Amino acid sequence: MALTAYQTQFKRRMKRAISLRAKADRKARRYTQLLADAIGAAEDTATQMNELNQLYNVDVSTYTLLTQALHANSGQEVLVDHLAQSTPGEEAVLFNQVPDGNGGQPLPNNPLFGEVVTGTPIIPPAQTAKALAQQVAPTSASAMPATEVDNQASEALT
Repeated sequence: MALTAYQTQFKRRMKRAISLRAKADRKARRYTQLLADAIGAAEDTATQMNELNQLYNVDVSTYTLLTQALHANSGQEVLVDHLAQSTPGEEAVLFNQVPDGNGGQPLPNNPLFGEVVTGTPIIPPAQTAKALAQQVAPTSASAMPATEVDNQASEALT
């Protein structure tokens, strides 16, 4: 049985979404590993700084504020543990047959799915309170008290 346009649209959109999810997962894994390595390097450096502080009887900070916060709140072990608990592609992707909805017709294009929306968008012009006040009272604003201009502008908005 052939797929309707609605079902084909779902299949295309879902494949793209799954691809984007996999790309984001790869990126998160790469950055998590880099962050874990950076925290490990900061811990090694802190050990050296502590030794230098003791040898030369000085008190130089062993961590920067950022590396201290990363070390205290997450630590290298936590990040490596999260990486070890999940593997790439661990979520099974099963394509279920989507019921034929919308009378078999595809839904309108949606930019959320990377689709180009055709047609001219209708964008109302932005109006400021000052522009509204000038439209309501073409006389100079200095001739009217400020409260009158504000009242007229708020009436024009409603």
